[in-house]
Amino acid sequence: MSEKKANFLRGISENGGIVFYGIDSTDLVREMERLHKTSAVVTAALGRLLTGTAMMGQMLKGNTDSITLQIKGGGPVGRLLAVSDAQGNVKGYVENPVVELPSRADGHLNVGAAVGTDGTLDVIRDLGMREPYVGQVPLTSGEIAEDITSYFAVSEQTPTVCALGVLVNEDLSVRCAGGFIVQLLPGATEEEITHLEKNIQAMPAVTSMLQDGKTIEDILQLALAGFAPETLDTARVDYHCDCSLERVERTIRSLGKSEVEKLRDEDPMAEVNCQFCGKQYRVDLNDLLRNWPSNDEK
Repeated sequence: MSEKKANFLRGISENGGIVFYGIDSTDLVREMERLHKTSAVVTAALGRLLTGTAMMGQMLKGNTDSITLQIKGGGPVGRLLAVSDAQGNVKGYVENPVVELPSRADGHLNVGAAVGTDGTLDVIRDLGMREPYVGQVPLTSGEIAEDITSYFAVSEQTPTVCALGVLVNEDLSVRCAGGFIVQLLPGATEEEITHLEKNIQAMPAVTSMLQDGKTIEDILQLALAGFAPETLDTARVDYHCDCSLERVERTIRSLGKSEVEKLRDEDPMAEVNCQFCGKQYRVDLNDLLRNWPSNDEK
């Protein structure tokens, strides 16, 4: 079995002032659609969020760190959630996987109306500390990319351009998906900023470039044209759910012994479905209670 080729790239300008993250997320968005059976506009919304979160996962420093992006915009899709590990592998959840809305006037899926703008984007970084780092910004458009750009500008004071795209076929399959994040590091000159802005404005949509056969390396060269960009590293990132019976049992124990006893009295077999992949777990609550840690009698 041949190894899957890299679909993520991190690059930098020759002078070190601009960092680029890019991903062809087609395969992972296809897996998300298969698991969640999303309608077209929801595939686009959650697919964009997963794509952005995967790139932000690659920005984490520690191997065991994780990042969660949550959007509650008041739109018909309800809550959107994406979680990435430090390698960029992601999993996602949407409250309402099937939403049907008319397309926008330009023919594109109306992701902003589906997500809504009456709410927030929450960014939660779990860095292994006692408490996670939480940043929150009001939604600007519900189109995901603009909201991530706003988060970096407001919460991290980092000038950022984020572009995300998901192209859905008429049969609801995913034709292509991907995105990039470009960040200016401290010390960038006005001339460099202007040049970068012209580059970005001249670029076609991410999905158009992917559909035309362009690679993430090609997109890096377009975004950082004139800055002599070089690739720092590449990786393979996928849709990956790390659920397990052990995790499910740990979650049930966190309810406390008395609460688990009440649940056992109602039904000794607990059935739990993973919200990220749909896998079902059956837990014998009598067994769980028999093996309850003696130092935890709550």
